Amino acid sequence: MQISEVSEKYDISADTLRYYERIGLIPPVTRTGGGIRDYGEEDLKWVEFATCMRNAGLSIEALIEYVRLFEQGDGTIEARKTLLVEEREQLREKYEAMGRTLARLDEKIGRYDSILLRKEQNLSGYDG
Repeated sequence: MQISEVSEKYDISADTLRYYERIGLIPPVTRTGGGIRDYGEEDLKWVEFATCMRNAGLSIEALIEYVRLFEQGDGTIEARKTLLVEEREQLREKYEAMGRTLARLDEKIGRYDSILLRKEQNLSGYDG
């Protein structure tokens, strides 16, 4: 699959895909004899993993470290797991903070709804 197709499939730019490869966020992509990127199934799995993790908010640094460890082989399985567990914990903390923020926004919006309802009732002379 060519870079333009991968870009469209995962809704990220070709420049982003090249950047991910250049910095080690994904392993080097398979290339044709002429040097053109030719994304195979394994390459696509890495792109999907990277975009999923980035969209969730995982740091580029952590993902680069994960790829580096993966490329070193099975001797790094425990280290990879530890890295992912740590990232999951950070993500869980962010998720909880976002939940608190969402609840606060809901509360504030509810107050505005109450104010607007009272104003509307006052305008129409409706008492309830």
